[in-house]
Amino acid sequence: MATQVRHPIWFFAVGPAGARTFATLYGLESFARAFVSSVIPIQAYEILHSEQGVSILYTIVAMLGLSVTLFMPMLIERFSRRWVYTAGVVSLAVGSLFFVTDTLTGQVLGMLARVMGASALAITLNLYIMDHIRKTEVMQAESLRMAWSMLGWTAGPTLGVVLYSRYGIVAPHLVVIGFSSVLLVMFWRYRLGDNALIRPGRIRASNPLANIGRFVAQPRLRLAWIIAFGRSCFWTTFFVYAPLLMVVTGQGSLAGGLLVSAGNALLFLAFYWGKAGRKYGARNVMTFAFLAMTAMLIVAGLCGESLPLLAGFFLLAAALFAIALDALGSTAFLRAVRAYERPQMSAVYRTYLDLSELLPPLVYSIVLAFFGLGAVFITLGVFSAFCGWLTWRYLPRSM
Repeated sequence: MATQVRHPIWFFAVGPAGARTFATLYGLESFARAFVSSVIPIQAYEILHSEQGVSILYTIVAMLGLSVTLFMPMLIERFSRRWVYTAGVVSLAVGSLFFVTDTLTGQVLGMLARVMGASALAITLNLYIMDHIRKTEVMQAESLRMAWSMLGWTAGPTLGVVLYSRYGIVAPHLVVIGFSSVLLVMFWRYRLGDNALIRPGRIRASNPLANIGRFVAQPRLRLAWIIAFGRSCFWTTFFVYAPLLMVVTGQGSLAGGLLVSAGNALLFLAFYWGKAGRKYGARNVMTFAFLAMTAMLIVAGLCGESLPLLAGFFLLAAALFAIALDALGSTAFLRAVRAYERPQMSAVYRTYLDLSELLPPLVYSIVLAFFGLGAVFITLGVFSAFCGWLTWRYLPRSM
């Protein structure tokens, strides 16, 4: 556990870090990221005028961001988690400055900065959680963290689109910069960087390729990665292609923002999914969630562009079950990873997010060359069914 330190008066000393600490930080991060989550694909579509072009753009950015994630342990080794987290927050704000140029170059640089920032924040926050939260309390802490992020992911997408539609690209990104500033102040107030294990020079040098090999050699870590990848593929698809479906079918950008916000509004149910996991077992609940999500995605895909509002309804239903995976999915990794490998294995585990932003758009760009937008959701549904089978077959019954 982290040692206690003297806090400068201006930091308003706080108690030991716990579940509420990380829920607060994640909640602020959620506002900073969610506010433009629906604006970014809409702006990309307005620049490129092509659904396939948007998919290719997301693929390129994800490929560039993946290398950053794999080298994150080296950055932590060199600068410590405290400074890597700080750099992640700053990257979110810098990304917004690129976006306001309203050019293709600015779009690419802004998206890349957001990917790099999200990677730094996710890895370092997970390491802090493993330092301060007991394994037996992880499921409860994760469901609380997801529930606290509800407000940002509910209000952010719609408000961001409203500001973008009425006042232009600068307005929503000013809000992002504001929330990033608050997040940075709160992080330094909590003073989470004083654990001796995370000081520069105390973490073993790591080779990214060797880390991947070590990760793949552990079956439970492989399964945890696939579960996380499956749920992240849903959210990548939901954030990008649900608003696109509304715009392409003439429902408007506001309808796209409302759809994403409505899906995120269901995050408050993460707390109840966490209770269900403790009562019925994480394995059973996650398997059910994957299979139910599969059914909703396939129906949404069949509705497609001919019935966009009905398709949107079934996408919302799929989001309900994806939230169960958000609440419980990280438990498989947090319980399986060995303490001495946390920084290295966390970086490899985090690649699920980068690859979920890389591989689905790549696959969808091929699918969209032959079929309409509905085929995107059917494709995801097939993969979701596969993830559900793996979870049922290989996740320990004791979870």
